[in-house]
Amino acid sequence: MKCYISKNYRHTNTAGDKAKTDIEAIMSGAEFVNLGLTQGRSSNSLVAYFKTLASVMRGVNRMRRGDIVVVQYPLKKYYDYVVRKAAERGAKVVTLIHDLGSFRRKKLTEAEEVGRLNKSSVVIVHSRAMLQWLKDRGVTVPMVVLGLFDYLSAHAAREVEGLSRGRTSLMFAGNCSRKANGWIYSLAEVAPGVDIILYGNGVETPAPGNIKAMGQVDSDTLIGEAAGDYGMVWYGDSLDEGAGPLGEYLQYNAPHKTSMYLRAGIPVIIWDKAALADIVKRLDVGICVSSLRNIQEVLAGISPERYARMRANAYKVSAKLAEGGFTLEALSKSIDIINGRATGED
Repeated sequence: MKCYISKNYRHTNTAGDKAKTDIEAIMSGAEFVNLGLTQGRSSNSLVAYFKTLASVMRGVNRMRRGDIVVVQYPLKKYYDYVVRKAAERGAKVVTLIHDLGSFRRKKLTEAEEVGRLNKSSVVIVHSRAMLQWLKDRGVTVPMVVLGLFDYLSAHAAREVEGLSRGRTSLMFAGNCSRKANGWIYSLAEVAPGVDIILYGNGVETPAPGNIKAMGQVDSDTLIGEAAGDYGMVWYGDSLDEGAGPLGEYLQYNAPHKTSMYLRAGIPVIIWDKAALADIVKRLDVGICVSSLRNIQEVLAGISPERYARMRANAYKVSAKLAEGGFTLEALSKSIDIINGRATGED
């Protein structure tokens, strides 16, 4: 039986929790069985703790020999327990990584994380770069590349035929403070001919004239309302690289922000050393750049025909993200590996 264990989610509008609740919804729609309790949505820390604990306990007690259990990682204090109980009951575990504790947050040593992941039957990773990083550090179980996190929404992407009239606009959704993303304000200075549309908190006031603050908008609603010719996948304070912990992590992870832009039908601008640069190129859904310093010149070189092609491709990817296509492909391959019908990624 294909199954998973739901948990309580405190903030379903944040990138991390939305990605996980979306994957639960995708699995449910694909006839995966929830062994735990019905998904919880409490922000009270004590209630959340006991709801998740009760769901995990119910879930492990319902595992049976031959089951394939998908575990979204990290599951904090419960991961080792769930994997150990699955092994005792003869079930196989597919671990789907959302975040690596040993990389950005340093919650685990690399050896501890590798030891955990090697107890799975299959590990689903964000990118080929993450796969190689884990392999180099000792992960030996088969791994499957996800590519992009799917993005469910009741809203449809806005239909836009081409570039907005007049000035090109760049959209960024997230923490807009100078401390977290100083590149925003540096870009406003070096690219005065480009408009920067910000969705999120922390916008510096007074902001440069080419910055337009839209405030905090629900991520689901944003899919149908997002304004901008391109979505920015950039972090840190540098125009020349993805700087800081999040920027460095860009070389390995698949930011949920990328999926949000594409789900809205908007092509992206991404650091050319980011893990997702390859998929952006392959699907032709954006521009990969080494620096933002000359972004005005780069954008001026994009013909209306090329932009229309990228936008059309973004709509195609949006449809796949809306249907859970990337998740279902990764899960299908993982199950084939467990059943001996396929091997992991090279």
